This record gives sequence, structure tokens and C-alpha cells, in this order.
Amino acid sequence: MVTADDFGLHEAVNDAVERGFREGVLRAASLMVAAPAAADAVARAKRTPGLAVGLHLVLADGRAMLPPSRIPDLVDAQGMFNSDMVRNGFRFFFLPHVRRQLADEIRAQFEAFAATGLRLDHVNAHKHFHLHPTILSLMLTIGREHGLHAIRLPSEPGMGPWLRPWLALMRWRMKNAGIAYNDHVFGLRHSGAMDEAVMLDILQKLPEGLSEVYLHPASHGHITESMVDYRHADELAALLSPRVRDAIAARYLLCDGFSDPAATAA
Repeated sequence: MVTADDFGLHEAVNDAVERGFREGVLRAASLMVAAPAAADAVARAKRTPGLAVGLHLVLADGRAMLPPSRIPDLVDAQGMFNSDMVRNGFRFFFLPHVRRQLADEIRAQFEAFAATGLRLDHVNAHKHFHLHPTILSLMLTIGREHGLHAIRLPSEPGMGPWLRPWLALMRWRMKNAGIAYNDHVFGLRHSGAMDEAVMLDILQKLPEGLSEVYLHPASHGHITESMVDYRHADELAALLSPRVRDAIAARYLLCDGFSDPAATAA
């Protein structure tokens, strides 16, 4: 399965997602519902039948759905989350009033996605913040009310051993909740640099099971300050590459998102 994150962040991202689906190997995208170009992303998704769209929960380094007055302990006066995920993770876990605001914001993002009329293919979190047990708990509880059935497991072969207990707990909790998830993910170690060469190397050695390969494509570079080093255009070129398309066709079944029955059978 080949997916794109940050759908809705910028029209250059949305353009890349549409082109990646129509002309390349992209089959799914994860939507930031409060991002500046979210409405444009939804309009493109609706005119692109077959593109699987999921919710990309933003709880760090991005804009919230609720106004600052509703979640004053989560965002600044402009409604922006900061990037201090370690500090915020402790606050989510230990401070009930912060946790209540977090639940309200997660619910608001699920409701905003539902209001688009798009089918919810999957859910994940910006910067994979759903590894945090409190966020995952709220995602599972609130998501169940909105048709949640699949979540990205951010488990890439070769990751550090310190992450294994967190991933094992996450896998156990999703399995018990009846949530589908991928066996492997690729895109963490090469985030922002998933060019044709990297894609071809990954495709030569995919392990058995369901693998999700995710990218951050855009039709031109410099989308945000936090991704100043990302080679967005090279990632789009990888999605459009005939060599990448042929490598997938020769060895793998390309799933149309988590809702594809082939993804469940993998």
C-alpha cells in the first residue's frame, strides 16, 4: 500500500496527491482536516474516485480544529500546537484537565472528517504521536463512534529496540479492539527523502505481510519550516516513476487503502 501524509497542508501537496493517484502508484492519503488547504483536498478527493482517504490527526506542529478558548492548554493564541512532544506527552498522561481538552480536539477532528462526506479509510497521527498510549486510547474510543477500522502501526524494520515495547502494546491494543493495521511501514527512516532510488531499494526487500510505504509528496518544495529539508518534488517523482510502478507490478499486489479486501488478506 502506497500512501501520502499531510493531504490538505498545502495546494502543492494536494496537487501531488491527485497526480500521484492518477498517474502513479499512490493509492491513499491522510487528510489534515484543520490545515490551510483542507477544503481543496476534500474537493480533489471527491473528484478522484478510488483514492482512499484517512484522517491524519494533528496534535503537534500544526493547527487545531477547535478555537484556542476551548483548548488553552494545548495551543497558542493562534491555535497552533507546538512540537515539544515529550513535554506534551507527560502532560497528556498526568493532567486530567489537559487530557479532557485533548479528547475534545480529537473528537472535533473526527467530526470534521465525517462532515466531509468522505469514507474513513484509516487513521494515523502527525509525527506518529498515536504511539502515545493516551492518544491511542482516545483515538480508539472516539474513533469507534466514527467508523474507525484501521490504524497505521509505525513499525519499520531496523527501528531502535527502545520502541519495541511501545509497538507491542499498540499492536496488542489494536488487535483486541478489532482494528486492522499494517505489519510493516516504510518512510520513517527516509522521511522527506523517499526518492526513486530509495523506493526501489525498499521494494527489493519488502517482508511478508502488509507493508505501507508512505511519502510526503508535493509539486514543489518548501511547504513548511518544519520540513525545510524535505525533497517533496523528488518524492512525487518517485510516485510517478515507471521503474517504481514496474517494480511493484512485478512482485506485489498494490492495495487501494486499508478498506481494500486484499489489505485484510495480506
